[in-house]
Amino acid sequence: MAKQNVAEQFVDILARAGVKRLYGVVGDSLNPVVDAVRRNSAIDWIHVRHEETAAFAAGAEAQITGRLTACAGSCGPGNLHLINGLYDAHRSMAPVLALASHIPSSEIGLGYFQETHPDRLFQECSHYSELISSPKQMPRLLQTAIQNAVGRSGVSVVSLPGDIAAEPAPDRAAETALVTARPTVRPGDDEIDRLVRMIDAADKVTLFCGSGTAGAHAEVMEFAEKIKSPVGHALRGKEYIQYDNPYDVGMSGLLGYGAAYEATHECDLLLLLGTDFPYNAFLPDDVAIAQVDVRPEHLGRRSKLDLAVWGDVKETLRCLIPRVRTKENRRFLDKMLKKHADALEGVVKAYTRKVDKHIPIHPEYVAAVLDEVAAEDAVFTVDTGMCNVWAARYISPNGRRRIIGSFSHGSMANALPMAIGAQFTDRRRQVVSMSGDGGFSMLMGDFLTLVQYDLPVKVVLFNNSSLGMVELEMLVAGLPSYGTANANPDFAAVARACGAYGVRVEKPKQLAGALKDAFKHKGPALVDVVTDPNALSIPPKIKAEMVTGFALSASKIVLDGGVGRMLQLARSNLRNVPRP
Repeated sequence: MAKQNVAEQFVDILARAGVKRLYGVVGDSLNPVVDAVRRNSAIDWIHVRHEETAAFAAGAEAQITGRLTACAGSCGPGNLHLINGLYDAHRSMAPVLALASHIPSSEIGLGYFQETHPDRLFQECSHYSELISSPKQMPRLLQTAIQNAVGRSGVSVVSLPGDIAAEPAPDRAAETALVTARPTVRPGDDEIDRLVRMIDAADKVTLFCGSGTAGAHAEVMEFAEKIKSPVGHALRGKEYIQYDNPYDVGMSGLLGYGAAYEATHECDLLLLLGTDFPYNAFLPDDVAIAQVDVRPEHLGRRSKLDLAVWGDVKETLRCLIPRVRTKENRRFLDKMLKKHADALEGVVKAYTRKVDKHIPIHPEYVAAVLDEVAAEDAVFTVDTGMCNVWAARYISPNGRRRIIGSFSHGSMANALPMAIGAQFTDRRRQVVSMSGDGGFSMLMGDFLTLVQYDLPVKVVLFNNSSLGMVELEMLVAGLPSYGTANANPDFAAVARACGAYGVRVEKPKQLAGALKDAFKHKGPALVDVVTDPNALSIPPKIKAEMVTGFALSASKIVLDGGVGRMLQLARSNLRNVPRP
């Protein structure tokens, strides 16, 4: 048997860690690793057209599966292209291992062709970023990188010079055990005791939930029922909390709706559960706040806390539920449910009025129809910008659907690359990229990746020929829009030229049929929907302190043009409110 080289050993370790795919673009210093992947049946090389796509795809796959994923870039400019997608994966707490191939080891520090210093460049968007400088160092260093990515839920970067990758691997390299799953974390008894006392002493408690409530839906609902608490959520908590929730009062933040803001401000005690909600202007400063999070660095960095609890939300609630006293008084909960229903009733008027005849098509209408015709277990990947608004307000979670976007990093052009990673996890599952024309055109080259691998991703393009969110920012700041217009092609024709299914929709009556036909198509498809660029309006409740800098413009984005099926849920919950 031929002796392994370092690249082969590297790929073997990735396979043992559960990595199924390595996303990237081939090139010089990366060639030994790509060749090792070619000869290893446990890992597939996924050739994308841009390394940024590789990092976004790996991050999405990690979020869907919860497993370690990997991406790679060749030396210098190649691995540098990974950085935006890695920032997103890191801030989304997705376990991703990035291989940054490097120039020849003897030339490092001498200004060689394409020289960068990836071990330094990626430090801010990773838990671990190190350079392999000898073959003997590689196994332990890679193991450390993997355990940082998995154990700390984020990115690790390994820089590997191409010449070292091609060298013989050391004899009898130890096959050390690899950490590939995270443990649960239970809070200390003192923190649980203090939190029980706070909850029992408060007459009005509100729960505000983030992505840390994943897997804890049943516990959140049981807890809310016991303490008669309204339940609001941040955008990243929507898919885990909103469905089957008789205590739902909507979402707070820049894209918020309903009564979540009121519920968080009119309570005696606010419990922040698994959320690193970044907009502190939307959080109260005159009520008691306790925060539960598995990441201790998140505790207290958005608001002043009366109690910080380090632990998993699910484990914490399991400790609390049998110990807190059952509250009998529903007045606060029922008041917030009514406010929520009233708020949603008030915002649907613009959406429901002749929307099926309006040309250009209301983007709200597109999102609502998409929500109706998409599969019950669909994965939606969402572009940053106005598509965030449509997903937040119209895509209905049910416990089986997933909604993934650049919700913490806020990058353009994320939806299509994320759809690639999501679709590779299961070709039979429906994956829908909710793309804006600005984001889609930025990384449009990787539509060809869909065609090359015959990935059945469905791209629903909200095409308003502008950078809509930026235009709105300028408007709110009192500036004329400038540099925001896009001179777009017929994207459906572009899709067909690439070898995919493509259809253009300009009239509302064509929309449902076009979406259904695209979803029935077995391969990649694009539905280019021409939407109204003026489908924006200003919300009624924005405080001056919320509207500074970006918050000024983005807060105004919150539409009063509809909320889809959420109104039905609010009406249903309201029917459960006891009548005097």
